[in-house]
Amino acid sequence: MTTAVAAPFRFFSLQVVRTRRLGPSLVRVTFGGDDLREFRSDGRDQSLSLFLPHPGQPAPAVPVELGDGWWQGWRELPDDVRAVMRSYTLRALRRDAHGDTEDTAEIDIDFVLHGVEPGAAAPAGPASRWASLAQAGDRVLVLGPALADNRAIRFRPPEGTDLVLLWGDETALPAASAILESLPAGTRARVWLEVHHAGDIQDLATEADAEITWLVRDEKSPSALDAIRDAELPPAERPYAWIAGESGRVKELRRHLVRERGIDKRRVTFVGYWRKGLTEEQLRERGE
Repeated sequence: MTTAVAAPFRFFSLQVVRTRRLGPSLVRVTFGGDDLREFRSDGRDQSLSLFLPHPGQPAPAVPVELGDGWWQGWRELPDDVRAVMRSYTLRALRRDAHGDTEDTAEIDIDFVLHGVEPGAAAPAGPASRWASLAQAGDRVLVLGPALADNRAIRFRPPEGTDLVLLWGDETALPAASAILESLPAGTRARVWLEVHHAGDIQDLATEADAEITWLVRDEKSPSALDAIRDAELPPAERPYAWIAGESGRVKELRRHLVRERGIDKRRVTFVGYWRKGLTEEQLRERGE
């Protein structure tokens, strides 16, 4: 199998090293493999594509040749055979995971689990199901960056930014966490993070002057829009906002920041990671 596509992205053949439950709705899967010697990323909200096997498959089914025509070849495989493709953000890259050489590099990807608990109202999607059962040695394929600074990193505050605003739901929590870790000391930041359960709240590391507000849905916290609308923001001449998560929520928050808060729309980065009621396949078919 050839793994080259086109710089700055390529395919990486990886396997599960370990898993760790972060909360009722979240699990962290750590991946390793020799291919990670070529993996490069500046972090923040680095996105990538993850290819997973169907139940019973030893590895994700993809075209033998993963060159420029991989997409069409992948699409032509039977639905019940071709690898499940899902978009995720990189939580962490450790170049010397075991403290010796780059041969021990690891990456972490955090998964939101839904529908895997007994009696769930809706069945689990393929990625949640896979992550809930993942074990060391399980094989995956990742389409990720071979160049550290690449277009799949969206968080890019303009020079002179004097206030950073972040909002994300649990699907954006890994990216928001990595962004917070990247902010230099002295950066003023206001952050709203939305999770389903209080047990999903995490201790986040940052050197920034960050005020973090957790919105917990099962404790009937105010909606993201209400929480941000009611917030008294510190004065700033050049604020920058990054909002990511469910598409409908992202749109209403962007509208509030631009129309009600008066933030220049060019200083608002917004990313819809998912849309309520639609699968990723349906979104892809609609070109979204």
